[in-house]
Amino acid sequence: MDAVVVGGGIGGLAAAVGLRRAGWDVTVLEKAPEITGAGAGISLWPNAQRCLDVLGVQAPLKKQLDGGLRDKKGRRITGWDAAAFERHHGLPLTAIHRRDLVDTLARALPEETRKTGAEVTEVREDGFVRYTGGELQADLIVAADGINSRFRNSSQKTVYSGSTAFRGVAHRPGTPLSTSWDRGAEIGVLPLAGDDVYWWISYVVRAGERPADVKAYLKQHFGDWHDPIPALLDATPAEHILHHDLYYLGTPLTSYVRGKIALLGDAAHAMPPFLGQGGCQALEDAVVLAHAMSTEDTVQKALHKYDQERRQRSQKVARDSVQAGKVGPQLTNPVATTIRNALLRMTPAKATARIGAGVSGWRPPDLPRPVPPRTP
Repeated sequence: MDAVVVGGGIGGLAAAVGLRRAGWDVTVLEKAPEITGAGAGISLWPNAQRCLDVLGVQAPLKKQLDGGLRDKKGRRITGWDAAAFERHHGLPLTAIHRRDLVDTLARALPEETRKTGAEVTEVREDGFVRYTGGELQADLIVAADGINSRFRNSSQKTVYSGSTAFRGVAHRPGTPLSTSWDRGAEIGVLPLAGDDVYWWISYVVRAGERPADVKAYLKQHFGDWHDPIPALLDATPAEHILHHDLYYLGTPLTSYVRGKIALLGDAAHAMPPFLGQGGCQALEDAVVLAHAMSTEDTVQKALHKYDQERRQRSQKVARDSVQAGKVGPQLTNPVATTIRNALLRMTPAKATARIGAGVSGWRPPDLPRPVPPRTP
């Protein structure tokens, strides 16, 4: 059986790895000149770590230690107990540079399965794909081409979340985990392997605003926040700071499947990052799709199973992500933020460690052992 995966990001590569374990021949089409992890860092919750384990992929994950939620001046709002988190969730919270995760997944695939500079120009529901460089007839097409997927109906629009995001990676040994809130703003700090630190900022502004000098803009708005935030901004070259408005899929899809096409990751359920589950849900999609293809006797039955198992869960996580932003870092009303912070200050650190256990407790289905290479 032949599968074409459109998109060489986390979800697409993971799907390709899983399908190969199930015995499929896979071709990954990536329109960029090379497959690389565009972005900065990513948090991997236990549900995503279990997916990597099932896929047989070992990535350089950084275990996160105790941290907490603070205000912009560094005053504690609530703590976070890493040991309690691991007890309740089954595994620790981890982080990884997106580049390292993509590289790890790509290395799990034979080089000949990956075609770069291959922009898809035509797709049909019967499995036909035309791209710059050739055409293929597949038994399955995996649409993992991101939030602006060409595989969705043009009426299925994305919606601006209300926040823009800045992201970067700085080298700063000894920087601890932290999240800080102010009215309409959040700054997160996640240690990565090798003493690098991933930081992100979400900020409530109008869509489309683009500062001419990103470093000056960030220093103006966030230079008076507590340590180590100003130092992280200073240590990140301006040309390496990413800036994107945060969008999500406003109307949930009624199906993740059309003909022989399966939508996966942001193409199926783009969500804002306020629960840290975007990449995690893409990994879940990949494993469930590969499992369905290895257990059902027809592609259509497998696609139906994939849609039934993934749509309800991933769309709930997407809704919860939107809501988490509204009551958390996107809250701007001064009275509401004061009340929220007061309630959080009364919450014990061990109790905050339970948050998200319903999502992170998900366990992936098993996949077949890796299929050995074919001999002539």
